[in-house]
Amino acid sequence: MIADKNKEDDSSFVIQLDQFLKLKGVTQSGGEAKHLIQSGEVKVNGSIDTRRKKKLGRGDVVEVHDKKYVVDESVV
Repeated sequence: MIADKNKEDDSSFVIQLDQFLKLKGVTQSGGEAKHLIQSGEVKVNGSIDTRRKKKLGRGDVVEVHDKKYVVDESVV
């Protein structure tokens, strides 16, 4: 049963929006990411999202100031 759970974890990739912005170099700090997100300057899959803890998965598209970033495992 534990092996099955680990297998599920390997196939699903999740990162929080604020962490993603920091790891991609869009922001330099968590505070900066929080401000950017909560001010409505970030879109997730084409819609403004103000939740800094929004969970992103593989293939999601994050847009900030007309630049698009695709979520994948390379950010880890």
